[in-house]
Amino acid sequence: MQSGLLIIAQGADPAWFDLSKLPTLIAALISAGVVLFATYRKSHGKNFEVREIAGLKAVEDAIGRATEMARPLLYTPGWGGDIQRPTTIASMNILSHVAEKTARYGCRLVYPTHDPVIMSVAQEVVAQSYARAGLPDRFRPQDISYVTSSQFGYAAAVDGIITRLKPASIFLLGTFEAESLILAETGNSIGAIQIAGTDSTIQLSFFIVACDYTLIGEELFVASGYLSQDKSILASVWAQDVLKLSLIVFLIMAAGWVTLAAVAGFHPGDWWKF
Repeated sequence: MQSGLLIIAQGADPAWFDLSKLPTLIAALISAGVVLFATYRKSHGKNFEVREIAGLKAVEDAIGRATEMARPLLYTPGWGGDIQRPTTIASMNILSHVAEKTARYGCRLVYPTHDPVIMSVAQEVVAQSYARAGLPDRFRPQDISYVTSSQFGYAAAVDGIITRLKPASIFLLGTFEAESLILAETGNSIGAIQIAGTDSTIQLSFFIVACDYTLIGEELFVASGYLSQDKSILASVWAQDVLKLSLIVFLIMAAGWVTLAAVAGFHPGDWWKF
């Protein structure tokens, strides 16, 4: 009994602070500070500038081209993601902007997808965009359709839609896998202007060679803020960029410190002995 009490007594007095967690605390405080500063700047009307992205600048031209040619615009989010994927959410934000433009221009928007949930969300997004444009009567829910959950069945279905409707512009924005080149080549064969974007490094290579414009990686996520100029989205992008830059600087400093420690012959953790 005495030994048990002794063990409890010894284990009941832990250290107040784990020094090994200090870097995590510092990183969390810096991240929180950057986010709060970005929020402060946004609330005081500060502007956040985003560099020009060719693929996003071409969105207006692609919609205008489809309108002038009296041909539809096709938008698809790919087969590889569900509604919870960040790329799908980013694609929905872009869809909202594109749908509002097509409503104002009187251009037909066709949206095939592989997921019934994505279809339902896309119908709501497009309906709200048409209502925001003041033209809810132009919304055609049958153009936002579910085709199939099979990967190559989805690719064949979308290829069939492209071949029959011959859209003037095609947006391939979302999560794509092996169907990416099949869709892009079909769109290229009918002479459509194609704007693609995904976070898959493997599929990006296919989009780059087969499409007119490609949003690479995070350009897809910043697109909604770029198109809408929403200060909340732009502030979050600015905060992320600052944190990434800080991480790069830290990694360079850490590499330099380890190199210096190796040359000087002391342990990198013994910084106070330097």
